[in-house]
Amino acid sequence: MFTLNNIRAAESKIKSGADFPQFIEEIKEMGVKRNDVYVSNGLSIYFDDEDNALQVSPDEYPTLIINDESSAGKLAHALKVHQEGETDYFTFCKQAADAGVEKWVSDLEEMTCTYLDSEGNELVKETIPTV
Repeated sequence: MFTLNNIRAAESKIKSGADFPQFIEEIKEMGVKRNDVYVSNGLSIYFDDEDNALQVSPDEYPTLIINDESSAGKLAHALKVHQEGETDYFTFCKQAADAGVEKWVSDLEEMTCTYLDSEGNELVKETIPTV
C-alpha cells in the first residue's frame, strides 16, 4: 500500500500539466488504481485495487467556487495551456472551477482522466499519455 509520504513526494514534482503523465506513472507503480481530485478544496483521494482509500489535502488551498454553468470549451482551453506548461497547478484548478469542474477522476487501469461537473456529467475525457 502506498503511503502519505509516497504520494506527497510524487505530488511535489508536479509543476504544470506537462508533468502529469510522469506523476501518473509514478503513482501507478505504487499501486494506485484511481485518483479523484475535488476542485473546490483540493482534496485528492487515492484508491488501490481493493478500494482502500488514502485522502490527501493540500497544505494551502483557498476554497474555490465551482461555476454552476459548465463549459467543455473553457475546460479544453485550460487543459491545453496547462499541458503545455503555461500554468501552475493552482491556476489550472481556478480555471477548472470557472469551467464548472467539480472533480476529475484519473483511472490508472484505463489510463484516462475524466472531468465531471457537479451533476456528474462528463465534460472532457482524455487518454493519459504514457511516459
